[in-house]
Amino acid sequence: MKLHSSSTQQYQTVTGYFAGGVEINAKPFDYSLLVLPETAPRAWNVARFEDLGQEHFEQMLADAPDVVILGTGERQRFVHPKLTAPLTERRIGVECMDTNAACRTYNILMGEGRKAMLALIIEKPAA
Repeated sequence: MKLHSSSTQQYQTVTGYFAGGVEINAKPFDYSLLVLPETAPRAWNVARFEDLGQEHFEQMLADAPDVVILGTGERQRFVHPKLTAPLTERRIGVECMDTNAACRTYNILMGEGRKAMLALIIEKPAA
């Protein structure tokens, strides 16, 4: 699905999503990534939802987001609270959504001037 551009052109905006990937500022990505409004998207070393560990959430602390929007793939899945403890201890919210909803929510929060982090798990299809 293509999303329309807005007045947030100078920021990292989700401009589309598709099976197996997303577009950030019209550039396609087919691997898991972390996105912040004012920082170029960067690879996130998570191949599958089941691989998530506390270390994946600890690495987000350096960016000090207001909230983390976690895109869990085609369906919404919830992370155990012990994994997100490094963030919640610092009063950083973590919301789990399917990837499409996460992309839309990130764009809304980013457009409101919030320092939202989009953490997307892009799983490779089984061969």
